[in-house]
Amino acid sequence: MLDKKVRDLINTQINKEFYSAYLYLDFANYYNDLGLDGFAHWYDIQAQEERDHAMLMRQYLHNNGEHVSFTAIDQPDETYASAEDPLKAGLAHEQYVTSLINNIYAAADSVHDYRTMQCFDWFVREQGEEEKNADDLIRKYRLYGSDPKGLYSLNQELLARVYTAPSLVL
Repeated sequence: MLDKKVRDLINTQINKEFYSAYLYLDFANYYNDLGLDGFAHWYDIQAQEERDHAMLMRQYLHNNGEHVSFTAIDQPDETYASAEDPLKAGLAHEQYVTSLINNIYAAADSVHDYRTMQCFDWFVREQGEEEKNADDLIRKYRLYGSDPKGLYSLNQELLARVYTAPSLVL
């Protein structure tokens, strides 16, 4: 049995991860509407990653004999004035998710829950990667996005992204 606070934070995080997937699908829809299929593809893969993160956390709770409950997932309500806006919103969102993961880790540490800490070491590393990827995408967009040929090239680069499911032993 996990500590109640740790369990509740992880359960809440499962729902936050599903919201992240919705948010990234909203970004993908926006880019599809603009005709930037590479950007849309990149965020479709981001959405899949977030769903997989939720499922990993769900499995972790199940493996520890805990009940998982779902709450309603909020509808993304972002509006975008430019193609850069979802990129900036994505970085801000990843920074927010990092703070939530850090809270889970700190709660587990406070009750000496080393198993949860070990599991969430992976998520801490993953968040570092997520923030770097989001920041790199903003930098590339700022370098190439105002030039049609550069934007086309960046879009093609993003279209080539391949999804790799996480491998985490729970």
